Amino acid sequence: MNFATTDLCDDNANLLEDGRLAVLPPVFRHFGKQVRFSGRVTTLKVHEDNALVRSVLETQGGGNVLVIDGGGSLRRALVGGQLGLLAQDNGWAGIIVDGCIRDTDEINSCEIGVRALGAHPQKSSKKGAGERNVRVHIQGVPVQPGDWIYADADGILVAQQMLVS
Repeated sequence: MNFATTDLCDDNANLLEDGRLAVLPPVFRHFGKQVRFSGRVTTLKVHEDNALVRSVLETQGGGNVLVIDGGGSLRRALVGGQLGLLAQDNGWAGIIVDGCIRDTDEINSCEIGVRALGAHPQKSSKKGAGERNVRVHIQGVPVQPGDWIYADADGILVAQQMLVS
């Protein structure tokens, strides 16, 4: 996985122009051991409830990135240490949370990349409400199941196709 988001932007200016490549706003904090990660997108849309997050991370990730539309809520954590370990053990490349995480020390010891708006100590509810594999909006940027995520220290890209730098 040898890419730089800056190079991907430079090399794919036409995709940026026509909307097939987008940059998420620079509001996400980095967690986990992997600063750079990429993979195909699996989406979830949930609100302060992480039961679906667990059920997805219990499946084999195959190098995919779980993108969680948590509505930008800063009131509860959607991913904690146990889910970070589950993601690592099941082969997920990373998790992007439009919301919060918790157990940051545990997540920072996992061999995955995690981006979230921040950390919050309160756990989420577990009712199972939400939608899986639907188009979501992360900080105003549309993300579809099957899109590609490219994340590094400079930012997060959402591409409608696999990119080569």
